[in-house]
Amino acid sequence: MSTSPLTTQTPATKREQAERAMRHSWFPVARSVDLDTPEPAVLLGEQLVVFRDADGVARVTARRCPHRGADLSQGAVTGGSIGCPYHGWRFDGADGGCTYVPSLPDQSKIPPKAAIRTYPAVERFGHVWTVLEKPVAELYDPPEWHGHDLVWLAANPLNSPTGVAAAIENFRDVAHFPFVHQVSMGPTPEVVEPLQVRRDGIDVRMERPLDAGEGDWANQGDCMMSYHCTAPGFASISYHYEQAGLRVVAGFPSPVDYEQVKIFWGVANDRDFKGDSLEECLRVEEMVYLEDMPVVENLSPREVPWDAEVPEFSVPADLFTLNYRRAFVELMNRTAEQAESAGGTPS
Repeated sequence: MSTSPLTTQTPATKREQAERAMRHSWFPVARSVDLDTPEPAVLLGEQLVVFRDADGVARVTARRCPHRGADLSQGAVTGGSIGCPYHGWRFDGADGGCTYVPSLPDQSKIPPKAAIRTYPAVERFGHVWTVLEKPVAELYDPPEWHGHDLVWLAANPLNSPTGVAAAIENFRDVAHFPFVHQVSMGPTPEVVEPLQVRRDGIDVRMERPLDAGEGDWANQGDCMMSYHCTAPGFASISYHYEQAGLRVVAGFPSPVDYEQVKIFWGVANDRDFKGDSLEECLRVEEMVYLEDMPVVENLSPREVPWDAEVPEFSVPADLFTLNYRRAFVELMNRTAEQAESAGGTPS
């Protein structure tokens, strides 16, 4: 009598765990101001269309028409449905069902399985957000902004050949300022003071004073900067000025695939902010972003080496980075636990 060899499941690599966690995380896929017509989007390889229905509700659905494969982002919105540009089939933005086939004299004969996949859609921070699978955490809602009436201005998104974690780490890294941001920030010390970083689950925070310098970035005087990152894809700086009040810059890199992001980002001022206009704040923050791009787009590897495939070395100035990576690993673990509690394998 022969027996079959035992089969064992190969444990997922950290990279695979990171990709899985991102499928269960919220990301922006369009700016709210761009929804006069349907917008194409790609999230972790999924082809999506983002549109606003006749009631003003943002919708996110699959982009491919299941009739003959046309691109629904080239179609038009009618009522609550997105129409196909090829044969005019319409699909409900809420449940994905086909609502109309022009070539059919009897609409009761619509193929019952004709439908497109729909995804959650939430508008926040001037953007439309979605999630591909059951979310592990709620959409970002920083408590430090509660009680403030923030007015948002969404920037033109930037394309970057990097992963989400690499993009987030660049956003809040402070040791690169004197080497990358000489123009926007002016001269800044090369030696980084001891960083006061704290992590709570998937959230990482740090406070750091900003002493006004010669660059445009700091022309409103001294302030306290509050850094806040949430794994996987939220990073913000809240600038607290004693006289002017609160202003914010936030970045939300959205993964087109594992090693490429579309960086959605924006600025916000408290409604009674007494400093520069939103437009000026955006201009200055964009200068900072554009200084980063030539350096970051040549990182090797393009994403954090979760599986230690290349050596890296850290110093105390990297304390925030290391805590963000711990937060991301915690997100990976939560994703696996959610799948186990649902009685299945992680999707």
